[in-house]
Amino acid sequence: MNDKNIPFQTIDWDSISRTEHQGESGVAYWRTVQFEGLRVRIVEYSKGYLADHWCQKGHIVHCLEGEFVSEMESGEKVVMKKGMTYVVSDGLSSHRSVTESGATLMIIDGDFLEKV
Repeated sequence: MNDKNIPFQTIDWDSISRTEHQGESGVAYWRTVQFEGLRVRIVEYSKGYLADHWCQKGHIVHCLEGEFVSEMESGEKVVMKKGMTYVVSDGLSSHRSVTESGATLMIIDGDFLEKV
């Protein structure tokens, strides 16, 4: 076992405090668990949310509830509905999220998504 190993544990998301992140419009609420080199979040987007930046970070994003659009800076748009997942490594897209009706996501990112 090394410092990056994660022993078996459960996460009670209701016990994790929310942090508020303003979008260009709307707000995102994050519940975050941080391990060395790994971040796991439940993110709730309010109705009318639009991210305030283009992100180039790699993620695994799973839509738990609702629907959102992952917009690429290139103009491509991908509709993400409940039960859908996208995966991208660091630096391979410039993306942001937008939703009219709100959405809840599980987002996982970390060192394993670094571009090689």
